[in-house]
Amino acid sequence: MVKLFGRIGMAFAMAIVLLFVSACTEGGQEKSGAAPTSTRSSTSQVAFSNDYNANDTWLVYWYLCGTDLESEYGASSLDLAELVQAQLPPNVKVLVQTGGAAEWQNEVVPNGQIARFLYDNEDFKLLQTLPDADMGSQSTLIDFLRYGKENFQADHRVFVFWDHGGGSAAGVCWDERTGNCLSLNDINKAFAAVHENSPANPPFEIIGFDACLMATYDTASAIYGFAKYMVGSEEVEPGNGWNYTGWVGALAQNPAMGGASLGKAICDSYMQGCLEYDTADAATLSLIDLSRIPYLTVAYESFGLEALKNARKDTRGFFSTYGRGAQRAENYGGNSRQSGYTNMVDLGDLAKQSRSILPQSSNDLISAIDQAVIYKVQGDYRSKGSGLSGFYSYDGEEQSLVNYLNVDAAPISQKLLYYYLIYGELPADAARAIDDGSFEKAINDAKAKLGTTTTPAEPPAQIEQTVPSQVPTTSSNIFNVSSLEDLPVNVDDNGNAFVKLTPEQMDLLSSVHCQLVYISVEDDIILFLGSDANVDADWDTGIFKDNFQGVWPCLDGHLVFMEIVAENDDYNLYNVPIKLNGVECNLQVVYNYKDEKYHILGARKGIENNGMGTRELIKLKAGDTITTIHYGNILSSDNDDLTPVEVDTFTINSANPKFEDEDMGDGLFGYCFEFVSPTEDSALSKMVQFEVVGDNITTSVD
Repeated sequence: MVKLFGRIGMAFAMAIVLLFVSACTEGGQEKSGAAPTSTRSSTSQVAFSNDYNANDTWLVYWYLCGTDLESEYGASSLDLAELVQAQLPPNVKVLVQTGGAAEWQNEVVPNGQIARFLYDNEDFKLLQTLPDADMGSQSTLIDFLRYGKENFQADHRVFVFWDHGGGSAAGVCWDERTGNCLSLNDINKAFAAVHENSPANPPFEIIGFDACLMATYDTASAIYGFAKYMVGSEEVEPGNGWNYTGWVGALAQNPAMGGASLGKAICDSYMQGCLEYDTADAATLSLIDLSRIPYLTVAYESFGLEALKNARKDTRGFFSTYGRGAQRAENYGGNSRQSGYTNMVDLGDLAKQSRSILPQSSNDLISAIDQAVIYKVQGDYRSKGSGLSGFYSYDGEEQSLVNYLNVDAAPISQKLLYYYLIYGELPADAARAIDDGSFEKAINDAKAKLGTTTTPAEPPAQIEQTVPSQVPTTSSNIFNVSSLEDLPVNVDDNGNAFVKLTPEQMDLLSSVHCQLVYISVEDDIILFLGSDANVDADWDTGIFKDNFQGVWPCLDGHLVFMEIVAENDDYNLYNVPIKLNGVECNLQVVYNYKDEKYHILGARKGIENNGMGTRELIKLKAGDTITTIHYGNILSSDNDDLTPVEVDTFTINSANPKFEDEDMGDGLFGYCFEFVSPTEDSALSKMVQFEVVGDNITTSVD
């Protein structure tokens, strides 16, 4: 066996001691420009016909909120450079508004001002500069929309938001100077202030989001009636973003195309760019037909109502089973303690996972999503997504729920569902409406009103119920897992540690993971190695067994801390905290069950405090310096707080560093079963001890 711990045990101990008296600093990192690889995208083979005349005029609005993506990486400047490579005919123009960045990395865009540019068949020219304004403000967006409407005639209009995005509850376009961003309510009200909401004849052909996590039902619902189509990504976008040469160039070559064809060009050119930058593995982009939103609204409300009814009958049993489905469903942005929470889950996959407990509404929701999402591109490790995501309270936090409750476009039944999950109760009027059937009648009336019309003449019906947006005066934690803390562990005849849970105990849980630690009595340290789903789980019998084999993942032979982020049938996704060239970030790693190997996707900083996804996916390359980060404590200390520990610093010598399980060598290891509730509370079992000597593993419990 390779004696990993024998080699670096003293480094662990010294690092912990030093961390009690020293602090860490953070540095910068650059955007990657890797060479193309053979990564495949799961692109649907769909063709759309031309809808218009080749002489029709087009105006593309580009709301370019540069933020730190520009000031630190120059990403906006790179996309502007892509734009001017597209040769435009006289009937296609691009109107650009810049702002939101502390500093612009080019000599054209002014700092400390709002600037408006026009790119047409003649040149890229400055139209006007204005006093600096908050790009995360509804009023700034209104001014830009009004300027475009009053100063440019066009047969067809396209609007693109560019910046960070955070999904339904967080919004888009974070201005790094003010800290503000546009909520979905802001976007809806801004468009309504300038343009008439007309589902039969929307003022925009496409409203698109070159930003993370914005392909949500709630986003689509918020802009319904203002555009025919929406383009957005379910997942965090890589730094390369949309390919402006590709999709603007496609429009320039064929101004007769309709919004569907243009949306397909945006998706295809985006995925091609991701392939060229080697960022396609987890990339997504969807094209949504917004005329289908009313039908999707009814299906989504029905799904939520069936969930509420079942939760009223068996609250713990329903939410724990529903939570297990949400854990298995494809979700986006990380949703873990290490990387932060976006609380976004793929709606179609969630519905598929919920078929057994929501049989009346799941298939209708899946069908409605399939009809709304008319085209999508997906990387190999995001192939399960339906193209539209929705809110799921992975973090179980009140504040993220309050943010969601305040989204006007969010379905009432979904707001109530997560209100119920977190607060353990329903508002009295909502409970009455469910019990007396008036809530269901409102949904059925909305469904009947839609009938078979292709494009309803009115926005989606809103179910009239009051949903409080504040914390109740009293709340009940219905998933108190503290009763499982220090749960006894047994050992079977084969030497496997196991716990046996009762049905009542399993009703408290959405998942059971394992936590592994290294123990050195001699060095007086305990080091956490991370969490995994590598547990033999039988939810029917309640028996959960260890699968410890004396191995753990290593990066080029260096042991890492690893946290499981997502569990799927084909692969698991993990975060590995590291310093990459001096900057703290998370290495994203996939374990693929098909080839039984780990694959490194790249490094990313994680979710910001404002809920925005960080776009820069950094590919590892030869010459990069890596520092592994673990979490530990002094074994004899009474302090239970874990301290980040920088263990190994090394240089990568290859463009394809190895990430694989390796023997940890002789030593003493502690293993706990971790019991996780649907509200992300957790408890640990009694610790199992594995003593490894040579090829023998001895299991004992105290």
